[in-house]
Amino acid sequence: MVASAVNIDDLRELARRRVPRIVFSYIDGGAESETTLRENRRVFEEVTFRPRHAVAVRKCDLRTRVLGSELSLPVLLAPVGYCRIMHPGGEIAAARAAGKAGTACILSTVSGHRLEDVKAATAGPMWFQLYLTGGREAAESAMQRAQAVGYTTLVITIDSTVIGLREREVRDGMQELLRGSLWSQIPFTPQLFARPRWLVRFLLDGGLPNMPNIVNPETGVLKVRDAHTAIKRTVFFWNDMSWIREVWKGPIVMKGILTAEEARRALDHGADGVVVSNHGGRQLDGAAATLRVLPEIVAAVDGRAEVLLDSGIRRGTDVVKALCLGARAVLCGRAYAYGLAAAGEAGVTRALDILRTDLDRTLRLLGCSSVTTLDRSYVDAPAHWFAS
Repeated sequence: MVASAVNIDDLRELARRRVPRIVFSYIDGGAESETTLRENRRVFEEVTFRPRHAVAVRKCDLRTRVLGSELSLPVLLAPVGYCRIMHPGGEIAAARAAGKAGTACILSTVSGHRLEDVKAATAGPMWFQLYLTGGREAAESAMQRAQAVGYTTLVITIDSTVIGLREREVRDGMQELLRGSLWSQIPFTPQLFARPRWLVRFLLDGGLPNMPNIVNPETGVLKVRDAHTAIKRTVFFWNDMSWIREVWKGPIVMKGILTAEEARRALDHGADGVVVSNHGGRQLDGAAATLRVLPEIVAAVDGRAEVLLDSGIRRGTDVVKALCLGARAVLCGRAYAYGLAAAGEAGVTRALDILRTDLDRTLRLLGCSSVTTLDRSYVDAPAHWFAS
């Protein structure tokens, strides 16, 4: 079925039909009025191409290098939490698909699979995304475990002091299904029975997974129903970088950068890279679309660190526009999560195949032979995006 998907929107529709409404809302929804969620997509329409026709492009080179990781295309799998609820394969399936495609996967702290098992499933580069959920000791333990099995880069998400109000999830009963009493859950259970294949797989997989990469010495493995509370209790602040840098010996990337000031602050605290991200529109509604602020952040970084872009990527043309405006590569989250929910590893593979084919075709139509030579000369964007 996923082989017939022409684009990421087709995978989205397949996912909608395969998983319960609450799971789809978790993947698909944003915060509050979802203004930022919509803007992340709409803003790509403000950038148009300047193709070079009648140029011989015999072969397109999609390869790039990001913080020491050699990638076959400039697309990394973003950290997405609770993937095991979408499909039992979860993060293992996603990482395996990424490795076969020759790209990197970033594992979320709130993964349902052990980080060691995820790394063992792929020959590709693995990065680890860090929340301080569970406290400093739990974070130190996770980082040490990740380094021991070969994770190369640490990604610290800085935009989650509290969890955004995701109204779709509230209406669909996220609180009740995770933490409520039996009586409070009853009104929301019909949506689970409406997807019997998903429900059988979910139950055979043991139901709600724990968080095996968040292990507190006193309380043990964090339960998924306690994850949101734990995230709010222990969040990242800039002064945490001093002890994190003592533990993590590889590159560190700050994810959630939306202004030039924040980018410079990240560099001042020793970041090797930044991810221009608004958490896919799931945190602060009304925050700027990431493509809109990308030129400002690229200018502020001024070559001192690598700049990646996250949020809103659905097509190869989106990837190309981001690279033309200065990103080294992009992270995609929903694009592969739709595939995972639709068909596990095969769905993630299809999502990456779609983006790869899009990229190759777009470069050929632009008259460009390599992603590493893309620059602003290939696009027109609003002049005020580049105002100092």
